[in-house]
Amino acid sequence: MLTLSLLCLFAFCAGLIDSAVGGGGLVQIPAIFALLPTALPVNLLGTNKLASALGTSFAARSYLKRVRLPWAVILPAASAAFAMAFVGAAAVSLVPKSVLRPMVLVLMLLIGWYTLHKKDFGALHVPRGIGTREKVMALLFGAAIGFYDGLFGPGTGSFLIFLFIRYYGFDFIHASASAKLVNLATNIAALMFFIPAHHVLYRYAIPMGACNILGALTGSWLAIRQGTVFVRKLFLCLTGGLIIKLCYDLLA
Repeated sequence: MLTLSLLCLFAFCAGLIDSAVGGGGLVQIPAIFALLPTALPVNLLGTNKLASALGTSFAARSYLKRVRLPWAVILPAASAAFAMAFVGAAAVSLVPKSVLRPMVLVLMLLIGWYTLHKKDFGALHVPRGIGTREKVMALLFGAAIGFYDGLFGPGTGSFLIFLFIRYYGFDFIHASASAKLVNLATNIAALMFFIPAHHVLYRYAIPMGACNILGALTGSWLAIRQGTVFVRKLFLCLTGGLIIKLCYDLLA
C-alpha cells in the first residue's frame, strides 16, 4: 500500500510538471524503477507510458478548451511523430544509450543557454504565417521527435516547446499546448506496442494514471492562469534538472 501511495504521489507531480513544460518522465520513471525493483524493465516502461498517456490526454483537452491552436502545423507534426515513434522503438537495440546521452546533453545545454539569454524568448505569441514550407518543417521535426521519443525519450517535451517557439513564433503557453498534442500521438503509438504485448502492470498503471490526470489538470490550469513568465521559469528549471540527470548518468 505504501508503494502504491508513493507511486501515485510521484505520478501527480509528474503530471503537473509534464502538462506545463514536459519532462514528467524525469519524475515518474525513476520512481517506478526505484519502487518496483523486481519487475521487468519493459513492464515498468509500459506502466509509465499508460499513466503518462492518461495525464497527457487530459492536459491536451484542458488546453484545447482555452487555447486556440494552429492545426495546420500540429497535425503534420503529430502524424509524423506517431509514425516514427514505432521506428524509434524498433531501433532501441541498435543505438546504444551511451551514444545518445552526450548528444542530448549538448542540445539541452544549448536550449537552456538560448532561453536564459534571450529574455523575450516565448514571451509573446506572434505566430508566423503557415505555408508549405512551415508544414514540411512540421513533418520533419515531428518525425525526428517521434523517432527520438521511441528510441530514448528524455527531454521530448522540452525539444517540442523550444521548436514551436523558435520556428513558429509561439509563446510558452501555445507551445506547451501544441507539444502536448504531439506527445499524445507518440504515447498512443507506444501503447499500441505495450498493451498487446502485455507489458503494462494495470494494478499500478490505473491509480497512477488517475493521479497523473489530477496533476496534469492542475499543471495546465497553473500554466494558463500564471502565464508565460511562470511557464518560462518552470521550463528553465526542468531543463536544468534534465542536464543534471544526464551528467549524473554519464558519470555513474
